[in-house]
Amino acid sequence: MKILLVGASGTLGGAVALALAGRHELVPVRHRAGPLRVDLGEPESIRALYRQVGAVDAVVSTAGVARYGPLPQLADADFELGLRNKLMGQINLVRLGLEVVREGGSFTLSGGSLAREPMPGGCAIGLANAGLEGFVRSAALDLPRGLRVNVVSPPWVTETLIAMGRDPVGGLPAVRVARAYVASVEGTLTGEVLDPRRF
Repeated sequence: MKILLVGASGTLGGAVALALAGRHELVPVRHRAGPLRVDLGEPESIRALYRQVGAVDAVVSTAGVARYGPLPQLADADFELGLRNKLMGQINLVRLGLEVVREGGSFTLSGGSLAREPMPGGCAIGLANAGLEGFVRSAALDLPRGLRVNVVSPPWVTETLIAMGRDPVGGLPAVRVARAYVASVEGTLTGEVLDPRRF
């Protein structure tokens, strides 16, 4: 399969690339550097990416930005960032990619456990993640040509916790999280919220 991997330069994107490499043709997309770039917060950037890449068999997103912080400290712009980038950016990967992904192909998006397992400081991220879960469940019923869509909803990734200077206990290594993305791409599931702790 030819797989468009959005967020390929990140910790999780790198792990997903390694998990899919060898069996598939990967087309890596980054935010800032490289021949293929996209800004999820700008629909025209997504349209331009699809025009540049052409037909693919699957789109995988390990990208999306949202603000972490206590509710009293979050401004309008903090909520708008997650809604525009992490939520609508990934929704637009699906909407604008319907004619790009080949028949029977798939979209795999990235949410997170804060949608269902809240913690202090996570309300803006949890909002975006919960929106993605609701979108995927409904969108799967409307997709044409046998297309599929799922969202992977990981807990904190161990490497991310370490990079943040936080206790990595309770995190899940990126290589484990990547298994859920592989299951979404190579399997037959659609409309599902995939918890990597079950893979």
